[in-house]
Amino acid sequence: MKKVRITVLKVTFDQELAGEYGAEGLGPCPMQKEGQVFYADFAKPQGMCDEAWKAMYQYVFALAHGTGEELFYYGDWVKKPGVAICSCNDGLRPVIFKLEATDEEAKMG
Repeated sequence: MKKVRITVLKVTFDQELAGEYGAEGLGPCPMQKEGQVFYADFAKPQGMCDEAWKAMYQYVFALAHGTGEELFYYGDWVKKPGVAICSCNDGLRPVIFKLEATDEEAKMG
């Protein structure tokens, strides 16, 4: 199993939806910062938001077990081999992540 590099690409905020549905003073996600990098295999990396991990762990697992040379999800989603783009499930302030297969072996145990 290989490690997967997780990079925070964007921390977004939907002002219109937050104005209608969000709590007073809600702003962009305070947990993740653009440019942050994490490494994962089967376990959530330290500092990663629990909800973001729940939204991406199955992609991390798939990339950790693949060769990184094939196009993810039958080649009809992301054009770069060994890469997935996903976001957390916060509809008002989603964070977008890039997941990349690496050649680095995961440490088991």
